[in-house]
Amino acid sequence: MGKFVISQRSNGEFQFVLKAGNTEPILTSEGYTAKASCTNGIESVRTNSQDDSRYDKKTSSNNKFYFNLKAANGQIIGTSQMYESASGRDNGIASVKSNAPGATIEDTTV
Repeated sequence: MGKFVISQRSNGEFQFVLKAGNTEPILTSEGYTAKASCTNGIESVRTNSQDDSRYDKKTSSNNKFYFNLKAANGQIIGTSQMYESASGRDNGIASVKSNAPGATIEDTTV
């Protein structure tokens, strides 16, 4: 089963990473100034991860594949790792869809 890991960046912002059952990171959030906003972001991932239209499939300038998960308002909730292939990216989306709803939360900031 997956888990969300909350951490604090060197600039004081909070972020979360959704990790798959094998501990590989599959989605990383933006920085949040408040921990409550970070936990709200996690709930937004749980809600939006099941909707295919919320995934924005992208290709980087160096031809790596990745995706953004967006909320209903179009704001990016999280960004994936870089993948070598489009099929790898699609597997990453499938992993978010299967891991996010039941993922536990590990808060490393306390």
